[in-house]
Amino acid sequence: MERLFKLKQNHTNIQTEIVGGVTTFLTMVYIIVVNPAILSAAGVPFNQVFMATVISAVIGTLCMALFANYPIAIAPGMGMNAYFASVVATQGLSYQVIFGTVFLAGIVFIILSLTTLRETLIEAIPPSLKFGITSGIGLFIAFMGLKMSGIVVPNEETMVAFGDLHAPGTVLTLAGLFITLILMTWNVPGALFIGMVVTGVIGFFTGQLSFHGFISAPPAPVFFDIDISGVFSNGLYTVVFAFLLVTIFDTTGTLIGVAEQAGFMKNGKLPQAKSALMADATATTIGSMFGTSPSTAYVESTSGVAAGGRTGLTSVVVAILFAISIFFTPIIGAIADLSAITAPILIIVGCFMMEGLARINWKSFDEAFPAFAIILTMPLTSSIATGISIGFITYPLLKLVSGKGKDVHWILYLFGVIFVLQIVFFPAH
Repeated sequence: MERLFKLKQNHTNIQTEIVGGVTTFLTMVYIIVVNPAILSAAGVPFNQVFMATVISAVIGTLCMALFANYPIAIAPGMGMNAYFASVVATQGLSYQVIFGTVFLAGIVFIILSLTTLRETLIEAIPPSLKFGITSGIGLFIAFMGLKMSGIVVPNEETMVAFGDLHAPGTVLTLAGLFITLILMTWNVPGALFIGMVVTGVIGFFTGQLSFHGFISAPPAPVFFDIDISGVFSNGLYTVVFAFLLVTIFDTTGTLIGVAEQAGFMKNGKLPQAKSALMADATATTIGSMFGTSPSTAYVESTSGVAAGGRTGLTSVVVAILFAISIFFTPIIGAIADLSAITAPILIIVGCFMMEGLARINWKSFDEAFPAFAIILTMPLTSSIATGISIGFITYPLLKLVSGKGKDVHWILYLFGVIFVLQIVFFPAH
């Protein structure tokens, strides 16, 4: 175990890694319920998506653990599942054809991951954008926690407003938040995980958390229910490109964010980047073969990192729990339905990820504004990919007009143009 995951070298131990894995799993387990719900609305059988979600998560996360040794979990991405459903609806085609586009995007993804292009991309991103991406993801997941818990609610006049503090779920969230904050202040090991357990216990005794059964037989998986020929006959090349583009930069942004928080970045570079990116590409390809939308590295991995997870052992724990989850769907459904258990963690982790703001040169406008644009856009559009797009567009533009164009890596100009085309012609929803 020590030799495989280098626990001492990463200043961690088995117990801490287990706590990190459990914490990450509990903060992202909602995808097992949400992903099938979204794709089933597009006509894909619920049970098929459920099994595909688990399979892609287990395979991708294990690849991340064994080949990259990072505490980063992979599963079908939020946003891309909604885009999948919207493509099925707008194109008027079968979901099998759209799974074909995901499969082809995954294959291209794998090919790119075998090259140095994606590693070059990570190294080419300037510090201001990296810190902006990290902080933007922090605000994104914190805002997600506020919305999930009802602390922030939609408002027609102001977009959002303060929620109803008399609502049981909101009260439970606030109780869990303050309990966890106290544990964090006292430097209690595994404070995030303990906070979730205490919140769950309170929810159970207040009648908000209930279980209708505990164990059920897993559904049978469906393999290769896709139509690749339909992709070519219907000319869905832009859809393939859209899936590829969003998956690449969603994952790249998340990898940077989690790696910065965990201290993995070395001189602006991410060691084992190729292996980490290949894990995501593999999960996307295999997931499409079983029936789910593209996979991505999960921002919720930051909760496991905050709980102390530093190696692939954390990811192994996540993968094992995903695999076991197919037998405990009633329990998982109940936990996923009570957002008050995970919302406090997302809010607190969001705070942790703001540290990089102090390292941005705010006195240099051409460095500051692109970072600001990313930080502003991610939570307001609920899209990591959109935030990255805005950053990649504004950074080279401002550098160019300020006479510093030669300081920008050529790949930033290339993707700046690509992102403009993507936003204009096929934005991801």
